[in-house]
Amino acid sequence: MKNHTSYEHLPLMLNANQLAGVLGILRAGAYELMHSRGFPTLRIGKRMMVPKDHLTRWIDQQSGLI
Repeated sequence: MKNHTSYEHLPLMLNANQLAGVLGILRAGAYELMHSRGFPTLRIGKRMMVPKDHLTRWIDQQSGLI
């Protein structure tokens, strides 16, 4: 897993492995989040991806910043 040092270096769409690395959680936890209601998961065929701009908005909402 590549370590990202800033938001700009993140890919536009994150898979479960990338999401886990960004959030500092296990891959199983990333999958659990991706399946949870209200989490910004985009399904493309059988793949689940998270747009990075939606992820940051979700983080802001969860932390009460918006």
